[in-house]
Amino acid sequence: MFQSNRHEHASGFIEFRTESLTGIRTRICPERVKRGIGVPDIPEYSEEGCPFCPEKVCQVTPVFPDGSRLKVGDSITFPNLYPFAHYHTVTVMSGEHVVRRFTYDLIHNALSGQIRAMKDQSGYVSINWNYLPSAGASLPHPHLQGLCDAVPDTLLMKYLRGSLEYYNEHNQSWWNYLKESESQTERCLKGTDLFWYAHHVPVGEKEIRCILPATTVSDFQASVSLFSEDLIRILEFYQDMGHGAWNMSIFFATDDEREYFSAFATLVARINPNPLSTSDTAFMEKLHLEPVILTLPEDLGNIWRNCNGNQ
Repeated sequence: MFQSNRHEHASGFIEFRTESLTGIRTRICPERVKRGIGVPDIPEYSEEGCPFCPEKVCQVTPVFPDGSRLKVGDSITFPNLYPFAHYHTVTVMSGEHVVRRFTYDLIHNALSGQIRAMKDQSGYVSINWNYLPSAGASLPHPHLQGLCDAVPDTLLMKYLRGSLEYYNEHNQSWWNYLKESESQTERCLKGTDLFWYAHHVPVGEKEIRCILPATTVSDFQASVSLFSEDLIRILEFYQDMGHGAWNMSIFFATDDEREYFSAFATLVARINPNPLSTSDTAFMEKLHLEPVILTLPEDLGNIWRNCNGNQ
């Protein structure tokens, strides 16, 4: 599944890993955990001015073209006011401003809202979660984001291309091979309903993945209950290890890739919950491998010229 090269040094080692299918590389440096930079507590966040709290959410958030918002249980789904995808939705998961422990209903209802909002979209769908500002969330109030674009993003493209090449060469799905291979390793997380494992070439701290029995977001409806049950255990596992913030993405493809691709979810833990600032690294940067940039390079050039009098 990957190639590995270990470099020994005075304090321990660095392990360089490269995933065989995609060429994605990572560096694992266990000694750096001794820096003590993790903070287990979730900070207090004020509810003042939060547009997702119950008294405001239906007053200030956008609506779909038919004038509605989609409600499943306590969750509310609506278009993103500041989209960075062709189709971009938000699901407010709960009326609570900060949730300390997530329940099955909160997870299942929010995911079901996203599925209903995204299932008729044509293109490449993902369901995403930044939890807390230290994970890039613009608001601490828990919410999911659904994206759909005509072309797959960087991470998904790597897996689609690699999966097709593997299928053409071996006449079988790489994802089935992945499950068979990882189930025999110490990375496999046994005791869950779906297949979860600690990913062998992580793109973030404590990356955990789930290989779904699905390809499209519509397929996901059949396994969303099992996924929700499992996800609660994964989040509790993170919290028990002292991580109160995380990023999650669930990647889907289209019917055209059904023969050789499986949808998958990935989570990474984030450190140092900080009530004073929002990280500029969120699920797009960490998990999709695509940065979301606020400033046009052309505008930056114009600002330089205006500041320096160079017209």
